[in-house]
Amino acid sequence: MESEVEELFNWSYQLGRIGWRGLVWVSGEPAECRQCALALWQAGGWRRPCWVSAVPPTALEAECWLPPSRARTRLGGEQDLLVVDAVSGEADFDPDAFGALGGTLRAGGLLLLLTPSPWGAPGDLDGGSGEHPGSRYLSRLARRLSAAGNVARWGPREGAWLPTLPDASPRASEPGADPACLTDDQAAAVAGLVRLRRRRPLVLTADRGRGKTAALGIACARLLAAGERHIRVTAPRPAAVAALFERLERLCPEGGLRGNAFIDAGGGRVEFCAPDELATLAERGEAGGPGALLLVDEAAAIPATLLGQWLTAFPRIAFATTVHGYEGSGRGFALRFRDRLMRQTPDWREMHLAAPIRWAAGDPLERRLADLLLLDAEPPPFAAASSPTLRRWRRDDLAHREPALRDLFGLLVQAHYRTTPGDLRRLLDAPGLRIATLEAEGRPQAVVVCGDEGGFSAALAERVARGERRPPGHLLAQSLAAHAGCREALTARLRRVQRIAVHPERRREGLGRCLLEAELTAAREARIDLLGASFGAEPQLIAFWRALGFRAVRLGLSRETATGEHALMVVVPTSPRGEALAESLTAGFQRLLPALLAFELKALDPQVALALLGEGAPPALSAADRRDLDDVAHGRREPATVRPALQALLRRLAVDGSRDPALAWLVAWAFQGRDMAWLAARLGVSGRRQVVAQLRQAVVRLLEATTAD
Repeated sequence: MESEVEELFNWSYQLGRIGWRGLVWVSGEPAECRQCALALWQAGGWRRPCWVSAVPPTALEAECWLPPSRARTRLGGEQDLLVVDAVSGEADFDPDAFGALGGTLRAGGLLLLLTPSPWGAPGDLDGGSGEHPGSRYLSRLARRLSAAGNVARWGPREGAWLPTLPDASPRASEPGADPACLTDDQAAAVAGLVRLRRRRPLVLTADRGRGKTAALGIACARLLAAGERHIRVTAPRPAAVAALFERLERLCPEGGLRGNAFIDAGGGRVEFCAPDELATLAERGEAGGPGALLLVDEAAAIPATLLGQWLTAFPRIAFATTVHGYEGSGRGFALRFRDRLMRQTPDWREMHLAAPIRWAAGDPLERRLADLLLLDAEPPPFAAASSPTLRRWRRDDLAHREPALRDLFGLLVQAHYRTTPGDLRRLLDAPGLRIATLEAEGRPQAVVVCGDEGGFSAALAERVARGERRPPGHLLAQSLAAHAGCREALTARLRRVQRIAVHPERRREGLGRCLLEAELTAAREARIDLLGASFGAEPQLIAFWRALGFRAVRLGLSRETATGEHALMVVVPTSPRGEALAESLTAGFQRLLPALLAFELKALDPQVALALLGEGAPPALSAADRRDLDDVAHGRREPATVRPALQALLRRLAVDGSRDPALAWLVAWAFQGRDMAWLAARLGVSGRRQVVAQLRQAVVRLLEATTAD
């Protein structure tokens, strides 16, 4: 084994001269694979090596071990030896950790992937328990690795095979125009960030390893030095901006981190704010305003509705995002958000960082990670056929058809802000999943992914309802039991639409509706009771699902940290049992909704509240209600004294589908208790008297739009 270790050391040195990194696939028996990795590790000379495994190896120092669940804590750091143990009995392969940590490896570094041989065989679905027939996902990885010419292979019994590297002299290190930056691309990005102007947003895109987040940190240091007092920073999670604060500490050594903010010697601060918290502050008017500055990192992983809110609230704003990566799809971000930028800020600018920093162009590890995890998956070409054909996929077939898998996953990535490498594994391996596409000219133009839930025995349902069991993959059933008190949701047969995506060039053609109608038919044929979905509450999405018969049954009481939106659950019955269950759930939700809006959901977007109030039978307006409303309309009574009649009027008009623009702000006052200052700001008037005058005028108009009951 000594000769193989020496060969790998020499190969690592040659990679370093070129500026590349290498992937070494070690496959075999668990003990032999670990012995190989330990031999290379203990040969010495590595700076900050890292061993990733479910349990710590006994032969290594504790600080060198990292469980996959903590992979993101190493973002912003550097390793030159990374061992990913997917071979031990307790181990499993974590695609998200593999993708995240792969980007921390510096030039000359080696990534050792330890796997069983064969990989993906029976028992490999969830870490070698032997209870599963095999893993389509892991078998695909093994096939891709076997066919790759740029992956080193090391078998404990077969010896090492190393790819031939091109001849190259050491990389020249030429200083750029900006001494704090490592590439001209990064320097240009910093200059653009420092020169941010009012209503001229900057969109900064890059693949991983291009120094995008560090550029944000350098720009923050320059802005603080120029006298900027408060810079807000947001990202899906604090770890995403670790490199920003690391660069700040290096460039401003007199300052330091205090909690979630960096404060320099002059009192200027760069403050991290999670998306949900920032959305709340902006809604209250406590963030944003004249002169305010916001830097958004990994914008692709944040919903466009929040980005739009911040675009309005912050006159100076920059959006940075990874084009292809584990945080989300920058391409999808551009497709979803470009129109909004053009409408609101037509003078927006875009910059792209192309030159890598930790490694050189052509790095084989970057290409291999992208291939294995489909980080670079793109939607298929647009096909204009007017009548796409429905295709239901067997996942065994999909796993062996790489072009089709890439097309399908590319559609999902561009349509959803939270798609991660782990979603590809769930797509191929999660039990009970169904995949259907609409195809034109042999390429998918839309895709839907559904999963079966519920169907528990009465005994198991009771244990789940009490919180004693949490079977994975039953989000809808367990949430309705836990939060809506509906134990029958656990024993009934549910099917949840987990993802639906339409080609960006074929939206608004009814393809999504066509897929869901096909799923409704399939659910009825399979004797499913409820077809459901969960998504971020947004008026247009609510209208889309409602048009297909779906009804709201639960709304999350707080914004999700990563998305800044309230999760809405909807169902449509597909059996007689499901009809009774849906009636009970929707009635309970509608009965609870006004109380939630008055308390826990008083900060909910009024347009969302209006959309939810528009479900169910329209309430009747009694003669007394009409008399009360007429008194308000003509100034004879204070609006607050007839709030129940106003609530009934608003619910009736919401159910009838009225598009009167006053409905949303009236809902904010009548149901959510928004104060006069908030209403005055929303209406663009100076105070309470003007708000009440507009309220009376609206009641006159809305009363005329109704007929006597």
